[in-house]
Amino acid sequence: MIEVLVVDDDFRVARVNAAYVAKVPGFHVRGTAHNAAQALAVLEGGGVDLVLLDHYLPDETGLSLVRRLRQSGHPADVIMVTAARDVATVRTAMRFGALQYIVKPFTFAGLRVKLDAYAQLRRALDGAQEAGQDQVDRIFGALRTAAASTPLPKGHSAPTAELIRRALSDASLPLSAHEVAERTGLSRSTAQRYLKQLECSGRLRLTLRYGETGRPEHRYSWPEGTPAA
Repeated sequence: MIEVLVVDDDFRVARVNAAYVAKVPGFHVRGTAHNAAQALAVLEGGGVDLVLLDHYLPDETGLSLVRRLRQSGHPADVIMVTAARDVATVRTAMRFGALQYIVKPFTFAGLRVKLDAYAQLRRALDGAQEAGQDQVDRIFGALRTAAASTPLPKGHSAPTAELIRRALSDASLPLSAHEVAERTGLSRSTAQRYLKQLECSGRLRLTLRYGETGRPEHRYSWPEGTPAA
C-alpha cells in the first residue's frame, strides 16, 4: 500500500480528499494535517510515501514546507493540491520537486488519474538500480500521461476542447484567447474558460507577451502529440 498524508487547512476539504484517496486501490490514508507543524510531526513519525499538500497553510506555505523536506533529505513525494494558480507558484513547485500540481476544485476522477500515474511511477522505480533509456522514458512518461489524460470537468465538452486543440495546433505561433475565439467561432469568454482549464491540466502551454502597457497578454500553444481529452 502507498501511504498518503493529506494536508489542507480546511478540515472539510481534508476529509473529502482523504475519502477520495481511500477509494483508489493500492492507496491508504496514513493521516491528515491542517498546518505545516502537524504535517511535519506525521512525517517525522515515518511511513509516509506521498503527501497531498495544500499551498495555503496557516503557519507557512506548502512550498516552504516542500523546501524544508528537500533540504532535510526527507524521501516523501509531493503532489500539490491547491487553489494557487499563478505561474510563479507552479514553477516554484516544479523546481522544489513536486511531482504533480492539481488545481482546486477538482473531481475524484481527476485525482485518481494522478494517483494511478504515481503508482505506475513507483512500480517503474521499484527494485531498479540503473535504468536504460527505455525505462527512463517510461518513468517520465507516466507523469506526462497523467496530465494528458485528466478528464474534462463538468460543463466542458470534448468536442469544444478538440476544436480549440485544432485551432492551436494549426497556428504557426501561440494565440491569444481573442484569436482562438475568432478561429473557432466560440465566444471569447468560452474560449478563455476552456483555455484556462486546459492550461491548468497541463495540456497546453501558456506564455506571456508584454506590450507597451506592461500588462502581459496570455498566449497559448498546443504541444505536439498532446491529446485534447
